[in-house]
Amino acid sequence: MEHGLVVAGTDGSDPSFRAVEWAAREAVMRRAALRIVSVPTPPPVMSWQRAPHGTPDAAADAIIQSSERALAAAADHAAQVEPGLAAEVMLQPGPPGKALVEAGTGATMVVVGSRGSGGFAALVLGSVSRYVATRAACPVVVVREETMAVHREVVVGIRDLDQPAAIGFAFEEAALRRARLRAVHAWRWFLPEMRLTAAERPGAAAEEVTAEGTKWLAGQLTFWREKYPEVDVIEDVVHASPGRVLAASSARADLIVLGRNSGDDMGHPGADPVIHAVLHHAHGPVAIVPE
Repeated sequence: MEHGLVVAGTDGSDPSFRAVEWAAREAVMRRAALRIVSVPTPPPVMSWQRAPHGTPDAAADAIIQSSERALAAAADHAAQVEPGLAAEVMLQPGPPGKALVEAGTGATMVVVGSRGSGGFAALVLGSVSRYVATRAACPVVVVREETMAVHREVVVGIRDLDQPAAIGFAFEEAALRRARLRAVHAWRWFLPEMRLTAAERPGAAAEEVTAEGTKWLAGQLTFWREKYPEVDVIEDVVHASPGRVLAASSARADLIVLGRNSGDDMGHPGADPVIHAVLHHAHGPVAIVPE
């Protein structure tokens, strides 16, 4: 019996194939169905004048055929990775980001590569990956290139906001992978040190803040520890930049999990800097979980 649906986006590029591979393994772990989606999209420099036969219809046919080839190759790759898994393939029309968000409606998660070719290409983190990660209604996993090593560790970044969905997702992933869970709460302050008395220096107060943060973090995890008693949990409270700490932690983790609250949209000026930093600098896959 299948439990849920894992959706993977592909455009035929190597990064998108890595996303399909990750999604196939995740689908098997969860006993879920796998759907591979491709969005027919012209390359950024393509125009119908340069298309085969120089006609808009011929250009559209060529684009669709390219997506169909990408789907077939991705399905073959998924079958090689997980021979018992039968993947459904789907062409989804529309702008790539919105199309993948729509394809993931009702899914357990959507998996995308960090960048791609054609409609999936832009900057270090692809514009499509960024769009899906910050707008999808389900968890989104952005698969980075450095994903082959197995560390048996899942890392979840926990901030002051209430984020039970992200914590629950991280515990579930750790349980599925038989991995330990590292819960990280990193904090920084920007008090002007020159205005403080000796007793108020950050060095002295940092220990108190860390101690309070440790108690708070333990309280956030109590319910989930009881729900997943088989998961070994490590709690880290550190005085450092959250983005840097979590990006560095990704080098020894199978997955980094972050919660996305309302308004965490990297396309706008007040975007969440931690999500932005981790997605751009992580060494492995990152899951963004909407609350």
